[in-house]
Amino acid sequence: MKTTQSPAVPATPNPNLILAICCLSLLMVGMDVTIVNVALPSIHRDLGASISGLQWVIDAYTMVVASLLMLAGSMADRFGRRRVFHTGLAVFMLGSLLCSLAPNIHALIAARVLQALGATMLNPVAMSIIVNTFHEPRARARAIGIWGGVAGVSMALGPLIGGALTQSIGWRSIFWINLPIGAAAMVLAALYISESKAAQARRVDPVGQTLVFLALASLTYAVIEGPHIGWQTPIIEGAFTLAALAIVGLLAWEPRRKEPLIDLRFFRSAPFSSATVIAICSFSAFSGFLFLNAIYLQEVRGYSAFQTGLCTLPMALATIVCSPFSGRLIGTHGTRPSLLISGAATLVSALMLTQVTATTPLGFLLLSYVIFGIGFGMVNAPITNTAVSGMPKAQAGLAVAVASTSRQIGASLGVAIAGTIAGARGVLRDFPQATHPFWWLVVGGGAVVVFLGWLSSTSWAHNSRRHAAHLLEEAPSGAAV
Repeated sequence: MKTTQSPAVPATPNPNLILAICCLSLLMVGMDVTIVNVALPSIHRDLGASISGLQWVIDAYTMVVASLLMLAGSMADRFGRRRVFHTGLAVFMLGSLLCSLAPNIHALIAARVLQALGATMLNPVAMSIIVNTFHEPRARARAIGIWGGVAGVSMALGPLIGGALTQSIGWRSIFWINLPIGAAAMVLAALYISESKAAQARRVDPVGQTLVFLALASLTYAVIEGPHIGWQTPIIEGAFTLAALAIVGLLAWEPRRKEPLIDLRFFRSAPFSSATVIAICSFSAFSGFLFLNAIYLQEVRGYSAFQTGLCTLPMALATIVCSPFSGRLIGTHGTRPSLLISGAATLVSALMLTQVTATTPLGFLLLSYVIFGIGFGMVNAPITNTAVSGMPKAQAGLAVAVASTSRQIGASLGVAIAGTIAGARGVLRDFPQATHPFWWLVVGGGAVVVFLGWLSSTSWAHNSRRHAAHLLEEAPSGAAV
């Protein structure tokens, strides 16, 4: 790796300080994924948004992030990690400011897209900086564990902080909080992070990138708009068809690339494939949980935004406690215990939520939230660890990018599916019962996490990972497109 030093940057900056700066950007982006949920009822009333409009406020962000994460990582390797990191912070802050000024739901959705463009230049680039800062394997594993813990904590804190800001100042203030955090990260990055580039940057894959975006955008559009336009209308059927064709095209195109956007050989590793599926299941459950409960608590039970945030506090605390515990557990016992606990807790919590009505005792709700927080807190660190463990160092950044993309795909699908299922009746008094099918889906997702948590740590899975790592160290097969 070729590294160029800026005169203002110390020759040997403290690695832990660099980790803290990178985690600061993750804190901002992670909170923004969830902080909006608790403000959705206020946005609905203020801007006159429909359920599908509220879904797009969340999914316009997660869909763009999921589509462009891997492209941003390759751009950072080519043009400089600190430069792209700074650009991402600036774009994210501008998008946040425009969100706070949005006069209508369409302007808010457009500003969320701009926010997402900035976010794509933050998390994968920050992880690349971390991987290239911590060279000793144990120190790198510890840093990745801290990173995964901060990801879980930031997403858990979002609803609490969002509820307090929405209740006291208004929903627009949830976007103001990004400005001081982003400014602090920019200053600290300029002072303490050295510029660096990959010795040989990966080539851009515009065809693959286009196919990924088409698949996610068309699938999300079809799921969100299907109930309103009609599932059998040509536009919805066309969207589903386009998504399927884009996925098939991606599978056919990527093996032909010398440097593909998504190296399909990663998925020959059972632990890596398991981490991808676990990320989709867990983050679908989490995003759907936040989306449905924000509406349920405020619109059905009549709680304020701040009270809604307080109700999620037990979940947040459970996540905060369990995230670092999961990292330590991985260091001593591997990923299996964390994943088994995560899947089981998610399953139990979702089973409890299948019984929710408009008059469910608050204690029962809070208990289900605590159990859900345990499940979510335990899953972040093993996802990242499983994705990168045993992979060649040169491929670690791409492995993390795929894992992060899987998280965002899950978050996008979770909101789309949850909103579509619960909004099908269109009557708030039936809302609790309308959410039950989604919670049964989460029960199934929890069972999948338990199964894959066991499978990914078997001898067969470890052998498949070694085989995949060996393939990745070889020259790619296929045409050098």
